[in-house]
Amino acid sequence: MLANPTLETLEASAASHSKKTLTKSQRGFRCFLSALDPRAWLHLLKLVNYYNYTHVTPKRAMQIGRNAAISPTVSFANAHNIFIGNNAHLGAGCSIWAGSAHGTIRTGDNLLLGPGVVITASNYRFNDGHPVTQQLMEDRPIHIGEDVWIGANATILPGAQIEDGAIIAAGAVVTGKVEKDQIVAGVPAKRIGDRFQD
Repeated sequence: MLANPTLETLEASAASHSKKTLTKSQRGFRCFLSALDPRAWLHLLKLVNYYNYTHVTPKRAMQIGRNAAISPTVSFANAHNIFIGNNAHLGAGCSIWAGSAHGTIRTGDNLLLGPGVVITASNYRFNDGHPVTQQLMEDRPIHIGEDVWIGANATILPGAQIEDGAIIAAGAVVTGKVEKDQIVAGVPAKRIGDRFQD
């Protein structure tokens, strides 16, 4: 049976270890070997396939307004139920997931999404039994008005209604209605102010 290490032995082993630094030629040789590894190329095919079915193909199926700037790392699901307005800016790593049936996502013009925003109009139920992945899903439409700014890593859940001019703070979780020109923050999101106030 192994004895539990003491703090002193842990500190001693940490102090006696340092990261190995590779020379430029060693890094080049490692790069050359990785290019010969067929597993890397198989993984690349998986990435291309993922990119195709989450970004390239959905963009052809959804309705996108004029002058939309969409990061190449945005992923879409059920694109036939997604309607993006004019002059939208969708940041890196956003996920826009409509529902397969009634879960539409409609946005007005001049939408601004920070990086990592999740907008999902469909969610698993949780009280039908186990496992959760085999439970039914519920779709609810999402409406986002004009001139709305949604900060980085915010989450917009099924049924949310965000009116014109609203600002959603970074990291907020919106589950209900956000009134016109309101600024909301927190989990769940609550009003913390208004735009254009004196």
